[in-house]
Amino acid sequence: MHKLVIVIPAYFEEEVLDSTISTLTQILEQLSEEKKISGGSTLLVVNDGSTDQTWSIIENYHKSNHFVSGINLSRNYGHQNALWAGMTAASVDADLLITIDADLQDDPKSIIEMVDKYHAGYDVVYGVRNNRESDTFFKRASANLFYKLMNKLGVNIIPNHADFRLIDRRVLKQLLQFPERNLFLRGMLPLVGFSSTKVFYKRRARQAGKSKYPLHKMLLLAWDGITSFSEVPIRSIIVFGFLLVFFSAFYVLYGLIR
Repeated sequence: MHKLVIVIPAYFEEEVLDSTISTLTQILEQLSEEKKISGGSTLLVVNDGSTDQTWSIIENYHKSNHFVSGINLSRNYGHQNALWAGMTAASVDADLLITIDADLQDDPKSIIEMVDKYHAGYDVVYGVRNNRESDTFFKRASANLFYKLMNKLGVNIIPNHADFRLIDRRVLKQLLQFPERNLFLRGMLPLVGFSSTKVFYKRRARQAGKSKYPLHKMLLLAWDGITSFSEVPIRSIIVFGFLLVFFSAFYVLYGLIR
């Protein structure tokens, strides 16, 4: 019987947490009854510095629901760091780990298929959107441009995969050895290796609350991905510097000759 830990980063999610915890609890109960995971599996909710009722809700569920545990971060560290904190805590005794956002726009029913893939022998199972119909035109176009750019820069990244995934204990241990500080997990994971597969799903509309990834945060995450996993930006800056020095020297010589 393998212990599953589902890590859920939460930032100002008081409006959706009741539904999220209820839905994921039902999935854990089903998987436990089917003997696919142990009864000691948990939902690990990471409060990423929320100042609303997010942490109070987590505490209350911890008292009434044996599946629920939580981590309360001292301030807002950002989505990727909240995931990292949960993954680090889960690495103590988890046999397999799933990460999913608190808004459950990623289809939670796909967790069952992910666990089946794990039992079929896969170490990594990526949750991949099968379409982007729910996105605005701008978001859809910018996402496609980002994936094409990352591919041109030589970065191995799974298109239309965000942070909904399953990894087993071996992968988790290797991933946590990365010394990265500007985390971009969807770029780090393919570097670890191990056998992998995909589960496709339709992304749902947010039930309540607002997106915690506005445009500027998406751009910062994309920038971290580009600068952390490709040498092209550094090489471009070096080439630009040499060209600038060359043309500056040429201009000075031209001025002296005149």
